[in-house]
Amino acid sequence: MGRPPIGNPQREGDLEALFDRILAVNLVASTILFYAVARLYVLPKLSGWSFHSVMLPILLLHSFRHLGLMFLAPGVTQPGMPALFAYPAALGDLIAAVLAFAALVAVVRSHPAARALVWVFNLEGTLDLVAAIVLTNLSGAERYMGAAYWIPAFWVPALLVTHYITFVVLRRDRIGTT
Repeated sequence: MGRPPIGNPQREGDLEALFDRILAVNLVASTILFYAVARLYVLPKLSGWSFHSVMLPILLLHSFRHLGLMFLAPGVTQPGMPALFAYPAALGDLIAAVLAFAALVAVVRSHPAARALVWVFNLEGTLDLVAAIVLTNLSGAERYMGAAYWIPAFWVPALLVTHYITFVVLRRDRIGTT
């Protein structure tokens, strides 16, 4: 991957293994930091916010998940991006974006199906992210991320934390607290 030779084949192999874990470190560190932000600024105020006021920014954010299609765009990822990862990640994100936007419209209009649509979006979106993380590791896709590296290193952690917040709000509203 264009890294300078180390000289010692054993050490070079150890460093390559370390380089292959950088994405995982970025994903975990960014998730922890996004959770810290949520814990400091969002979760303490959540009980005072309505379903509508919490869901609008989250659903708007997730409506941008069409950006996951860049895993299929020539020139964005490096040649050799495993299809085992690229297609499910791209299409799963597209489905999440469509579901988020449909839920957004329903929430804005206070449609009776709004909560159900948020549940469907949140379940599909969460499962999509978990599947993408697993498929990244199984396929070795981290080596081919190229310009799309920011998606799992920065974007996915923000999405994971907002999915968590959505589950908290859905559960809170289900048990009747405000």
